[in-house]
Amino acid sequence: MKKESGIKMFFRTTYQTGSPIPYILSIQVLLFVLIHIADLLVELNVIKFPLYDWLVGQLSLPNTFAAFIRQPWSLITYPFLYVGLFNIVFDCLWLYWIGNSFLNFLNKRQFLFVFFSSFLLSGVVYLALGNIDFLAKGSMPFLFSNAMGLASVVAGLLLLAPNMEIRLFLFGTVKFRTIAIIFFTLQLLFYIFANRSGAVAYGFAIAWGFLFMQQLKNGNDWSTIFSIKPKQKLKIVHQTPKTPSYRSYKADLPNQEVIDDILDKISQSGYESLSSREKEILFKVSREEQE
Repeated sequence: MKKESGIKMFFRTTYQTGSPIPYILSIQVLLFVLIHIADLLVELNVIKFPLYDWLVGQLSLPNTFAAFIRQPWSLITYPFLYVGLFNIVFDCLWLYWIGNSFLNFLNKRQFLFVFFSSFLLSGVVYLALGNIDFLAKGSMPFLFSNAMGLASVVAGLLLLAPNMEIRLFLFGTVKFRTIAIIFFTLQLLFYIFANRSGAVAYGFAIAWGFLFMQQLKNGNDWSTIFSIKPKQKLKIVHQTPKTPSYRSYKADLPNQEVIDDILDKISQSGYESLSSREKEILFKVSREEQE
């Protein structure tokens, strides 16, 4: 049997899992590398044009509609733009961890809806506040990074599984709600000092994540507006409903079919429709993925 090369194994295990997270991270890292190559070319006097500053200005979201009209693509590009190494490393690690935790409970469509809709809505809020002098003041008159998407995902996960426990290297086992509150507080403090209208937009992103998850728990899945269902002829089928068998594949965890049934039930009827046994199963699966 021919041994698989390291590069092929990397691409298979990274991009063929069905998760959208590696693709999002790859775009962020690639854009970060490209703009810093541009900065290096300017520093070495290879080119005279301030390409780095121009790229950052064109890809970040300005704080007024007047400037936005000249670069409307920035509403889509600003979430992927990073200029600081620490910032992109932290956010990539955070997105990888939080995003995969979110996908342990819900599906890819729901994750993408929360993540990207928060960028668009928060971006519009940010632009609308640009004409208010008090909010427009700050050291950073533009918006970039995926902070808005992360805020919505964290808020949704916080409402769905606030008691989920996370093992931290230095602090031991900590409840997820504690980590989320600290994360929100630090980000809001940063925006308050650097970008006041950005702070309001960030608060809106948090509220949007809570609202989406609350509606999902009530049985209203807003992400289904992006699902295309083929028309089917009406059929009357008499079928005896089957009760899922909770067969274990690892410790006392159920098989994948049972997990999929539970996730479908959340999408159709909301989180509160789950029985205590089904909620316990989701919690155990999440704990197992974190270990």
